[in-house]
Amino acid sequence: MPTVGIISDTHGRISDDALEALSNVDHIIHAGDIGAQSVLLELEALAPTTAVLGNNDIYTDYGPGVKDHAVRTIGGVRLFVSHYPKDAERAADSGEYDLAIHGHTHVPRDEMRGDCRIINPGGAFRPRGGSKRSIAIVELEDGKVGPVRTVLV
Repeated sequence: MPTVGIISDTHGRISDDALEALSNVDHIIHAGDIGAQSVLLELEALAPTTAVLGNNDIYTDYGPGVKDHAVRTIGGVRLFVSHYPKDAERAADSGEYDLAIHGHTHVPRDEMRGDCRIINPGGAFRPRGGSKRSIAIVELEDGKVGPVRTVLV
């Protein structure tokens, strides 16, 4: 059963608490506003990492694997990743995915839309809406999205 750590909106900074929380996951998703290549290097040192571009990443080249969205299958679960909520919602509505992930709002989100779960881990830096800095940890097994934990970082 793979465990996936989801982080977003680091804006060039990643706390020791976030790194510790992600230290035992099998895969990491960064949902945009990375802010610095060093953030990706730290995440990739922990686990294979999938990252997408956010609105603050437009002037930084993170390499050919980091684009405006990503599609992966992990543990039989079909994932769509984008920085923007509307993209994740469209992906959820398409019926093609089991899990749609986004960032951008800096506010945690965990909801079902049809048969697709939508997750925003919240902001790892500069949380909004009264939330605290956070990431999400999710278990994936046999094509199903298991428990999701929000971890304060």
